[in-house]
Amino acid sequence: MELAEKMKSLLSFANLQTRIGETHKNTGTLGYDPWGYNEDRLRQFAKLGQWIYEKYFRTEAFGLENIPSQGRALIIGNHSGQLPMDGILVSIALLTNPHGSRVPRAMIERFFPTVPFLGNFLNEIGAVVGDPVNCIKMLQRDESVIVFPEGVGGSGKPWKKRYELQRFGTGFLKIAIETKSPIIPVGIVGCEETIPSLGSIDPLARMLGLPYVPISLPVILPAKVYLHFGKPMMFEGDPTNETRLKEMVEEVKNSIRSLIQDGFDKRQRGR
Repeated sequence: MELAEKMKSLLSFANLQTRIGETHKNTGTLGYDPWGYNEDRLRQFAKLGQWIYEKYFRTEAFGLENIPSQGRALIIGNHSGQLPMDGILVSIALLTNPHGSRVPRAMIERFFPTVPFLGNFLNEIGAVVGDPVNCIKMLQRDESVIVFPEGVGGSGKPWKKRYELQRFGTGFLKIAIETKSPIIPVGIVGCEETIPSLGSIDPLARMLGLPYVPISLPVILPAKVYLHFGKPMMFEGDPTNETRLKEMVEEVKNSIRSLIQDGFDKRQRGR
């Protein structure tokens, strides 16, 4: 590596460390917030996260100006890739956002805490079990929260269903209305190609207590990733009206579909 590139890398990492310090959260005397976030542990992970974002997946992010620099926000995206790399990349995009850094909280599947060491680690860098109560309490603390409403249906789908949005629940919309939080849609292109899967080995998944075990190569491929963040969407109305909620969920899904298409177009032009 040339000296100029080394200097650029060091300055970029130093800038990231500064940004983490500027987004200080309300932690206790032991340095942890109620969900286990620890700023020191995030600092330790940040260099690897930034390398994954910039070097391995060569991530390009667009529409970062649409993310509020402060106050509550729900970041809603399409889920893919068998592993939660999409959540990590969206998190780094928010953390390095030149329009205002955020340390987001990613809602993760309930099985993650059952994996030894992994659950605690994810909590320490900001992830939280995807529970509505957790989500509401964090939004009430003006956090930015990343949610993938497809859940394991999105992350564990096979290659033949790539970029097909799976069922979205209505829970995130209810929470957005009740907490008066803007929804920032994000279309993610590239993560589907990181671990193409032919399906799941269901008997092995049941034996291990996992939602799926992908039939795939045992490597994460370095596909280039594009993130397109859309404009904030505000919703209001009766959060118990399921018919209206489903209509509003479709509005969000259509926005994400459009942003995914933006990613396809960008990838096509980049070839």
